[in-house]
Amino acid sequence: MQAFDTDVHSRILALVNAILKQNSIAAKVLPDSRLADVGLTSMDMVNLMLGVEAEFDLTIPQSEI
Repeated sequence: MQAFDTDVHSRILALVNAILKQNSIAAKVLPDSRLADVGLTSMDMVNLMLGVEAEFDLTIPQSEI
């Protein structure tokens, strides 16, 4: 199960780092980092949510957004 968790964490961190790179932000992101503190805007958060949906082939319910 730990390998699965590590894979999920690394895939999500890759999505976050891609958004940061796109915005020319150099920040170290850890699993417990607050995304707003590392430089993600509200629009970046929406892009991250869409990226997570695409990466994991799921839909986040509107009520959970």
